[in-house]
Amino acid sequence: MGEFDLIRRYFQRPAGVGVEVGVGDDCAVLAPTPGARWLVSSDMLVEGRHFLSTVDPARLGHKALAVNLSDLAACGATPRGFTLALALPRVDDAWLAGLSRGLFALADAHACPLVGGDTTQGPLNLCITVFGEALAGQALLRSGARVGDDIWVSGRLGDARLALEVFRGAVALAGDGFTQVRAAMECPTPRVALGQALRGIATAVIDVSDGLLGDLGHILAASGVGARIDVDALPRSAVLAAQAAGLQRVCVLAGGDDYELVFTAPPQARLPDVGVPLTRIGCIEAEPGLRVVDAHGAAVDHGLRSFDHFAS
Repeated sequence: MGEFDLIRRYFQRPAGVGVEVGVGDDCAVLAPTPGARWLVSSDMLVEGRHFLSTVDPARLGHKALAVNLSDLAACGATPRGFTLALALPRVDDAWLAGLSRGLFALADAHACPLVGGDTTQGPLNLCITVFGEALAGQALLRSGARVGDDIWVSGRLGDARLALEVFRGAVALAGDGFTQVRAAMECPTPRVALGQALRGIATAVIDVSDGLLGDLGHILAASGVGARIDVDALPRSAVLAAQAAGLQRVCVLAGGDDYELVFTAPPQARLPDVGVPLTRIGCIEAEPGLRVVDAHGAAVDHGLRSFDHFAS
């Protein structure tokens, strides 16, 4: 099978709403909504770095798009389309069918069509660039947190990191518990509806991709503020709560791959109900830095930091 046959068989579909020209030409032609601004983000998934070779291809297709949609969610954007750059060591029909099935199931759920991209032979690598829209002045950013704001997080933290520890052989977990945390790692849910509902409410937002400590730290740096968070308040599953306290803290504070939204909002803010649990985990303070305490207010000396691809 040649490159263009591969594209036609697995990735070419009718153009979506707002797409004048999609897959099959030199460029996609998108029609922006009057008064809106484009929001654009790219994420790359590399085999052995971001995913295991044993991952189900449908889940890989889902996750490749999900991590990008999560960036749009953090900005309160409406998805409009995406491109896919795919490097493959070889053509495997069954694998490609699974990948495209998982990819398009999530794309269809968010009305976000594939509009172009590239394929080549090489080590397995997926790079997606996603396009979203928000009306002028409505995009959520990292830079608006104010002293006195509450800090909230959606969903639960830490299950993806727990799954990674199982794959590393550091933790023994079987049955339904392992099934649950593996799904969190391989098939995250981008909080697109929540991000859109937070427009005009949240003062700053980021998605938790590299770990809460580092990602919340980006909000603090961009906003010029500090914060205090309660490690015991961080939401976690019953599976994670059954693990040793030290492992729990590693997973919820520095685990990453959660793709939940952490955001700040004034104490009097009325938060939206979009069917996603929201947990207050701390508050914004004037003193620079991020302070971690326990449920009794005692400082927690954790010695943790979030994931960094190039940290020494």
